[in-house]
Amino acid sequence: MTITNPFGTRVQPKPVQQPSPMPHDRYTPFVPVDLPDRTWPTKKITKAPRWLSTDLRDGNQALIDPMTPSRKKKMFDLLVGMGYKEIEVGFPSASQTDFDFVRSLIVGDHIPDDVTISVLTQAREDLIDRTAQSLVGAKRATIHLYNATAELFRRVVFGIDEAQCIAMATRGTELVMKYAEQNLGDVEFGYQYSPEIFTQTPTDFAIEVCNAVMDRWQPSEGREIILNLPATVERSTPNTYADQIEYFGRHVRNRPYVAISLHPHNDRGTAVAATELALMGGADRVEGCLFGHGERTGNVCLVTLGMNLFSQGVDPQIDFSDIDEIRRTVEYCTNLPVHPRHPYAGDLVYTAFSGSHQDAIKKGLEALEKQAHAAGKGIHEIPWEAPYLPIDPHDVGRSYEAVIRVNSQSGKGGMAYLMKTEHHLDLPRRLQIDFSRVVQRHTDTAGGEVTPEQLWEIFHAEYLGEQAPLELVSVPDIHSNGGYRVTAKVKVDGVEKELVGEGNGALDAFADALSLEGYHVRVLDYTSHALASGSDAGAVAYVECELGEGEDAHIVWGVGTHESIATAAQKAIICALNRDARADD
Repeated sequence: MTITNPFGTRVQPKPVQQPSPMPHDRYTPFVPVDLPDRTWPTKKITKAPRWLSTDLRDGNQALIDPMTPSRKKKMFDLLVGMGYKEIEVGFPSASQTDFDFVRSLIVGDHIPDDVTISVLTQAREDLIDRTAQSLVGAKRATIHLYNATAELFRRVVFGIDEAQCIAMATRGTELVMKYAEQNLGDVEFGYQYSPEIFTQTPTDFAIEVCNAVMDRWQPSEGREIILNLPATVERSTPNTYADQIEYFGRHVRNRPYVAISLHPHNDRGTAVAATELALMGGADRVEGCLFGHGERTGNVCLVTLGMNLFSQGVDPQIDFSDIDEIRRTVEYCTNLPVHPRHPYAGDLVYTAFSGSHQDAIKKGLEALEKQAHAAGKGIHEIPWEAPYLPIDPHDVGRSYEAVIRVNSQSGKGGMAYLMKTEHHLDLPRRLQIDFSRVVQRHTDTAGGEVTPEQLWEIFHAEYLGEQAPLELVSVPDIHSNGGYRVTAKVKVDGVEKELVGEGNGALDAFADALSLEGYHVRVLDYTSHALASGSDAGAVAYVECELGEGEDAHIVWGVGTHESIATAAQKAIICALNRDARADD
C-alpha cells in the first residue's frame, strides 16, 4: 500500500500488530464540543489558581480505613501550614464523625481567620439543615451543593428529566440560603454549586442548570458564586475538558461574579494535563488532593500541579519546600504510601541510575557551580539549568547526594560524582573508567543498587586495601641535586628491603628503585589533590602506570593517600603493582 502525504510518498509497511480479542466495540468515543474558534491553545498559565484541598472529604471517603479525628486534624494542620486557604473539611450531613470533626475545628478555634472551610451536601432539606448547623460559629465557610446532571445518572440513578433536575438544583439553592440565614448570620458565607458529572452532561444543559441556580443566588459584587465543574469520571482527552470550560465561560451568565472551579479525577491518567489545559480555558479555581488521593484513580494531584507551576517560574502560592515532611504526613494520615516515581515527591524522582544520565547531571552540576562561583553567589541563588533535573532538588528539601545512585546500568560519571561529593575523591577520567569496570563486576555478581557506602567499600578494597606483595614501610628519603635520588624501605612478599633509585623526578626515581626487584614501571599520568579538612590523610594521588615491557606492557591505575603528596604518589605506584599482581592470581 502506498501513502501520499505532505512529506512525500512512502510505502505503508505490513502491520505487525494484530487485532486484540478485547471487546472494544462495546465502547463509544466521547463527543467533542463544537468550538472551532477555541483560544485556550494560545494561552499561558501565568499565576496560580485558587486552590481547594478536598483531602479531608473526597480523599478521606476513598480510603480503605478513613482517617481518625486525630489524623484528620494532623492533615488539616498540614494543609494550613502549606498555605491552603480553602479546605473542604467533610460531609457533615452524611456521618456523625464528619459533623463532630467540623464542630471540633470551629469550637476549638483551630481555623485561622484567613482560611475558609467548605462542607458538602446533597440537595435534600434535612441534609442542608444539618450542614448549616455544623458551621455555626465559623468565621468563614462555604456550603457546597451538588446534584447529578448527566443524562445517564438522571435516567438510571434518579429517574428524573431535565426539568426535574433543574428544579432539584434551584430548590437546593433556596434551602441553602434559608438555613444559612437562620444559622449563619455571623459567618462570612459563600455558596458553591456543582453540576455533578459535568463532563458527561451536554454543556448547554449544564449552563442552563447553573444559570437557574444563579437566578436564585443572585451573584453580584461581593456576592460570588463558585460553579464547580467536575470531571467526576475522566472520559476524554484533556483538550476536551479545556473546550468545555472555555465554552462554559463564554456562555454562562454573570461571569464577573462567577469563580469557575475544576474538580478533575484521574480515570484516564491525565487529570493534571486536563486541569492545566482547563486553566488555559479560563478556569479560576482547582479542587484536588495531595498526591492524588480520592475515589478510584484519585483526584488531580495538587502537589504535581503546584510544582509544575513552580518549575515554570510561577509561584504556586503553596509551600512545598519540605516535600518529604509533606509526604510523610500524608502517608501517616492516609495509611497509603506515595509511589517512588510520583512526580516531585517520590524517592526516585531526582535519581539517575543510567550512566549517560549520571554523566550529564554531573557535568551540569559542575557547570552550575562554576557559574555561581563566577557570579559570587551560591548555586541555589542562580537560575536553574541542569540535564534531567527539571527543578533543583534543594528547593524541595532534597540533597544532591541522592540524585545519583549506582546499579548495573550506571556509568563512570555517576560513580565519579558520588566519589567526589560523598568521599572527596576527584577521580581522573581514565581512572573513572577503570573504577566503573570494578563496580560493574560487583553489580553483575551481586545485583541491586550500590549505595555510596558500598561504593566506598569497593573502592577501598580495590585501591587502598590489602598491601601485598608490596608494602611501603616508611616515608622514602628523597634528595634533589640536579636529579632525584630516592631511598625507600619496601616489603616484598613480607621481606623488608631497602631500595635506591634515581631519575628526573621523585616518581621516576622511585620507579627506578622498584626496578631492582624486577618491576618495570613507567608513569604515564599523575594527579593529586588535598583531601577534605579533618581527614586523617592529607592528600590523595592518582597514578596511571605502564607495567611490563614490550608486548607484555599494560596499563594499571593506582591510588595512594598520605599526609605528604609525594608519599601518596609513591603509594599509588605500589597500589598499581599490587593490583596487577592480584589480577595475575
